[in-house]
Amino acid sequence: MKRILITGASSGIGMHLCNSYLLAGWHVIACGRSMQKLQDAMPSDHNELTLCTFDINQPTQAIETLKQFDSLDCVILNAGTCEYMDDPLSFDSALFKRVIETNVIGTGYCLEGVIGNIKRGGQLAIVSSSVTLLPLTRSEAYGASKAALDYLARTLAIDLSPKDIAVSLIRPGFVDTALTQKNTFSMPGIITGEQACKYIMRGLEKRKLEINFPRLFFFTMNLLAFLPNKLWRQLAIKMIRTP
Repeated sequence: MKRILITGASSGIGMHLCNSYLLAGWHVIACGRSMQKLQDAMPSDHNELTLCTFDINQPTQAIETLKQFDSLDCVILNAGTCEYMDDPLSFDSALFKRVIETNVIGTGYCLEGVIGNIKRGGQLAIVSSSVTLLPLTRSEAYGASKAALDYLARTLAIDLSPKDIAVSLIRPGFVDTALTQKNTFSMPGIITGEQACKYIMRGLEKRKLEINFPRLFFFTMNLLAFLPNKLWRQLAIKMIRTP
């Protein structure tokens, strides 16, 4: 039986992935910070489900907890956070630190703990975001953290290739989760967690280097990314000034 470990499993994309892989017959190791939240999100008394709790911001806890899970066919590092910078003239360095530490440094702790336990022929996936395609308002911290994950995943794809471990970079658009439900702005092309899960599972089955979705949203963002930076900046400024 194949074994998959998924972080950020107590809600959103991670929760849907865990449930879908269970239905597909995998043994799932669902990781989160709260045992109660994991229990609420996962089916009760499933023989092929292991619940695992740790805080990705606590290096010793994260690394030592993950080291116990060996012979993994797939690892999806999905845990992360999002906070926006509301006033650039009062740059919130504490907010910036929180987001970078959780999304980037926390991912590094997880990698140290789990990467050596992925089988030859196995897979590693890192969840980033389509925000990395364009500089977007208020995204100084979140966008920077996800851009770092893009580079990390692409570098690991090169360095893990001789070890026969495939690396996938996952870049979703807007997905209806507890995090995005806090947003107060329009979210074009938003999809459900179930839809996101299908995109990811299909992409991983094909061992894609990049899994970008939804297609129309990503295509539009890619087109905008081809604009000269000066023109995109003018458009972005116009959008934030429009009431």
